[in-house]
Amino acid sequence: MRRLSALAIACLFSFLLSIGFNHVLAATPSNPSSYQWDLPDWTPKPIVPADNPMIAEKVELGRHLFYEKRLSITGDYSCGSCHLQSRAFTDGKLVGIGATGELHPRNSMSLANVAYNSVLTWANPLMTTLEQQGLVPLFGEHPVELGMVGKENEILSLLRNDLQYHEMFAAAFGAGDENISVNHLMKAIASFERALVSFDSPYDRYRYGGDRNAISASAKRGETLFHSEHLECFHCHGGLNFSDSIMHERLAFREIAFHNTGLYNIDGNGAYPPDNTGVYEITHNPNDMGRFKAPTLRNIELTAPYMHDGSVATLEEAIAHYKAGGRTIASGAYAGVGRENPLKSHFIAGFELTEAEKQDLLAFLRSLTDEMFIHNPAFSDPHDKIPSVQN
Repeated sequence: MRRLSALAIACLFSFLLSIGFNHVLAATPSNPSSYQWDLPDWTPKPIVPADNPMIAEKVELGRHLFYEKRLSITGDYSCGSCHLQSRAFTDGKLVGIGATGELHPRNSMSLANVAYNSVLTWANPLMTTLEQQGLVPLFGEHPVELGMVGKENEILSLLRNDLQYHEMFAAAFGAGDENISVNHLMKAIASFERALVSFDSPYDRYRYGGDRNAISASAKRGETLFHSEHLECFHCHGGLNFSDSIMHERLAFREIAFHNTGLYNIDGNGAYPPDNTGVYEITHNPNDMGRFKAPTLRNIELTAPYMHDGSVATLEEAIAHYKAGGRTIASGAYAGVGRENPLKSHFIAGFELTEAEKQDLLAFLRSLTDEMFIHNPAFSDPHDKIPSVQN
């Protein structure tokens, strides 16, 4: 397998959280500042782990670490290299590219409202916490992302010898070198990621803020289409975050779902490319072949290319895929008729759509773009001394 197995991830997580740091888990800063969520009144708060409460100083430390390129094997990459604020924390590439130039099999997912995700990554039902998931890009080897496996002591020395980080860790977790740990590093980055909330799109102001003129008449018609049984979009992309894998304080349980959308059908029996088999890679259940999470549609205009492997370039192409009820690839190694995939979700049945209706649907999707989110200085790279335009 090209990626860390679920078992390997779990073992790595348990090991790194236990090596010499058990006695600091209860450590607290001397004067922690309560965290104020930047949320509108209508929005429920995310669920935060009891052992990693949101503290303003911890979120700010996490922001610095998220953009810290010295946490990569080359010194040129950070979490922010694959998650650009200007692109709603995606990177615009077909698939991710690690610090060593290795291509990843999957597209970099948006981190917008990641705190509301009940399950993380594209297709791992076991990956449910940001603290756990963050270890993979930092230490994973197949593929290499930041490439710091075996360099835990180097990381800690870097942080302990940097005066600013020394002070920031003390403010977030308490004074003392023992509180500068891998455990606390991951908790800080996870806290910053939970702070990346996006609920100020024109659609939010229209639907929840009472501004009837916030979106166009075309977008309003597109909303009706989106939520119709004719198109079926809302079944997988509904609710607060336009995703059916969600959790927050008003839900009684976690909602988790994965779907096969007929993107491939290589052998006529539903096969997907061997390095991208979806949940099947974890469960080895034949019925899980090609099943992936439905990501949030918030800021979808900014997060192209689409699908787990970046193989759909535009929103127009994405609509065409669902209109056809699956993608047909005429030639090549992955040739097949996705519409005939026997494992495909029953919601991907195809539909008729006029050109005018397509434009309405596009107008609705574009109304989900949150300009405040992509320009919020609280989410920006603190290491950039001179403002620059992100690509």
